[in-house]
Parts: sequence; structure tokens; C-alpha cells
Amino acid sequence: MFFWFAACGVVAVALVFGSSGVDYRVVALGSVLPLAENLSGSPSVLHTLAGSVVLLTAVMLITAGRGRRLLRRRWIGLPIGTLVFLVASGAWSRTALFWWPVGGSGGVGHGAPPEFDRPLAVLLAFELAGIAALIWTARRFNLSDPDRRRAFLKSGRLTRPPT
Repeated sequence: MFFWFAACGVVAVALVFGSSGVDYRVVALGSVLPLAENLSGSPSVLHTLAGSVVLLTAVMLITAGRGRRLLRRRWIGLPIGTLVFLVASGAWSRTALFWWPVGGSGGVGHGAPPEFDRPLAVLLAFELAGIAALIWTARRFNLSDPDRRRAFLKSGRLTRPPT
């Protein structure tokens, strides 16, 4: 699954925050970043709340100081995306994994990743729902307009067209 997580991140942040200042490309990146851990065959730190909190803290510390507000606004989407991943993947339902290291040592490095611990038909349904959500997002923000699409690709911002 890929589109499911990217769509969950973008749609959730667009609907909840409604900010035109968010870089949705970075949110999407954060939403799929934990999937890279699956190369090892089991979930790791980005499948935990602690991983997202450390990432958020790092972004806040690296972007602290005068003149870095725009940099912070761009990169804050990375930990926000990983937090959305925790919800969309079902990692929150595995106590030892989600609350690692507080929840014990049985989470990180153990078992199948929670996002793939479902029947194939469910995984395909999620992926199709993700594609549908991305199509909805493109229509809602009028990304069929070449200028709006170019602006999104350059800045990562989604703005609603005037009605």
C-alpha cells in the first residue's frame, strides 16, 4: 500500500487544518516514510509514537531561530505525516509497538508490519480508496488547471479555487 497512506496524510491535513501554508508534498512524504522500514520485514521506530515525537522535536529544534519560520512550516508536515500513518496503518492497535519503548520491547522488530497484516482484498480496497481520495483532492483543488498544478508541484501548497 502506498496511495492509501499518501492520500490519508494529504486529505486529513487538508480537511483538519485547512491551511494553504502547509507543504502537502512533505506531508505525503511523512505519510509513506515508515513504509521504508518494511524492507527489514518488521516494523521499526517510525511505527511508534516515540518515532514521530522524536521527528517532531528534531524539526522544531533544527528550525528554531529567527528567519526559519517558512522552513519550519514546510518540514512540520513530515512528523504530521508520520502521525497520520500511525492512525491509517493501525499501528496504534498494537500496544507494544505503538507505545515502544514504554509499552515493552515486543513491538519494534517483531511481527509483520501492521499495515500488511490484513487480507489481500482489504489491502486492495484501501489502495483503491487512496487513489479515489487523491482524485477527489485533485478535483477539489482544481489541479487539472496547469497553473494550479505547476504551483502545487513547485510549492506543495493546495488552495481552494475561488467560487
